[in-house]
Amino acid sequence: MAIVVISHQMGAGGPEVGTALAERLGYRHVNHELLLDAARRYGLAEERLSRLEEAKPSLFERFDTETRHHITVLQTTLLEFAELDDAVLMRGGGQWLLRGVPHALRVRLVAPFEQRVRHWIKRTAEMTGETPNQRAAADFVRRDDAEKAGRMRYLYEVDVADPSLYELIVNTEKLAPPAVVEVLEGLVRRPELATTEAGRRLVAARALASRVQVALATHPDTRRYRFTVDAQDGVVTLEATAGLERALEVARTVPGVREVRAQQVEIPPIPPFVA
Repeated sequence: MAIVVISHQMGAGGPEVGTALAERLGYRHVNHELLLDAARRYGLAEERLSRLEEAKPSLFERFDTETRHHITVLQTTLLEFAELDDAVLMRGGGQWLLRGVPHALRVRLVAPFEQRVRHWIKRTAEMTGETPNQRAAADFVRRDDAEKAGRMRYLYEVDVADPSLYELIVNTEKLAPPAVVEVLEGLVRRPELATTEAGRRLVAARALASRVQVALATHPDTRRYRFTVDAQDGVVTLEATAGLERALEVARTVPGVREVRAQQVEIPPIPPFVA
């Protein structure tokens, strides 16, 4: 069946819908598990991964190779969960990373701002026993909206609210989580969203390309270079302006790679100054 990606505004009911839908379908519910798996498998700090996953990188981090490595690990981990199929993915930019995948159902949950603030206050009070004041809650929700939007713009140059990133956008103002879950379950079981071999190969190719990116970003001889990586049925193509010779050797060590090809990208000459 379909892989479900749920993007949600804070306070729009995302956690409740995601948890209930995964339980109803017998799917993995991949939320915090994404960070735990990435931290465990790649030996990274969970706290750092969490901050980068939820907010846009700072100006310094945008030029930091370690930050690029952490972000690539998060992307790779999400794609590897998608490879396993039967998952509800709650974070990680899946609405972009799984674009064009026939069996991916990408959903966005939204709600009016004031309702979202009330929902967040209620949920926080239930979890902590303390009720935030209205102004602080509104500021927190507004800041979260800005951080998520900024992160998507930085990573993928897209607007998180762009309708073309989703198969379905649901306003939860009138629909309680059980109703939303019922709608989504019906869509997941539609024949149009059934997993196909072509869809599996597409997800596998993206996951392999991302694993190669991680290998290049962590190797001391290649981490300072930028590479474009494409994969198709185990054949990996690397594009870069420099560092390709060593990158070919590194890429060949990644499990699943059958062949590696290189494409040198020429740096255009700087035009002469014209007074």
